[in-house]
Amino acid sequence: MRLDLNALAVFALVAEERNFRAAADRLGVTRSAVSMSIRRLEDAMGVALVLRTTRSVGLTEAGERLYANAAPAIADMRSAVDVARHLAERPSGRLRLAVSSIADGFLSGPLLAGFAEACPDVQLDVTVTDEEIDIVTEGFDAAVRLGEVIEQDMIALPISGDQRQIAVCSPAYLARRGAPAHPRDLAAHRCVGWRPTPRAAPYRWEFTEAGRDFGVDVEPEVTTNDMGLMIRMALAGAGITFGMEETFRPHLRRGELVPLLEDFCAGFPGFFIYYPGRRTAAPKLRALLDHIRHGRRRPGRGLEADEQAAP
Repeated sequence: MRLDLNALAVFALVAEERNFRAAADRLGVTRSAVSMSIRRLEDAMGVALVLRTTRSVGLTEAGERLYANAAPAIADMRSAVDVARHLAERPSGRLRLAVSSIADGFLSGPLLAGFAEACPDVQLDVTVTDEEIDIVTEGFDAAVRLGEVIEQDMIALPISGDQRQIAVCSPAYLARRGAPAHPRDLAAHRCVGWRPTPRAAPYRWEFTEAGRDFGVDVEPEVTTNDMGLMIRMALAGAGITFGMEETFRPHLRRGELVPLLEDFCAGFPGFFIYYPGRRTAAPKLRALLDHIRHGRRRPGRGLEADEQAAP
């Protein structure tokens, strides 16, 4: 059977509108032209798809299944055509991003400031959140997360190299309480922990030994969802805290914090910006992705990485 894609698109509009006249108006054709397209598709498939009465239009079981399976692909094709049509236009509109609070490189300022200057018609709307959200349902254009927590059906672009989580404390705390030799020794220390929401349990501190990952359920004396407070508490000698190494790096460089248990802290895939794999990126999002790629270029080299299926 030779598939008539035009007739399939007409069928999808009829299924959406449940009305031949409304579908014809959207297509800019006559009602009879719509009816003929549906008849050709039914003849080619050898099965009735649409139930017609003088008062209403419905779908047969075959029609319902065809529409359910074909509608997403047709929507993708429409989106692709819209994007291609607007390629010549300047990116514009509100770009909604959900960004992990620990994505320091992305949130530090220069990258987003540079993008805002390059694309003045795009209004950035950045929500910093560590809650697990469905970016499609919540209406976000894209999100930034660690690669290990991104759904498999997303398209992802790396925005950092590999990352590492480490435990740190102040020199004063280290002098007073000493350093843990093994993660299990954390039970004897004061800890400053993190959790994303008041309803969530404190985050398990994750380590690696002999190639095997394991978690430690610390019982923090202080728990918060704010990394800034965690750092300030550690700087004040309140105890050991745990987080992304790059977040602590300025304080480590100045000797204000001391790394602990480094032999048990392995690297893992870093941060990615991602968006739904079934959706063609709109110009405003494509402009941000291009801006990120440009920022990751090095003289004499190509891109370090490009878009890929989520890790």
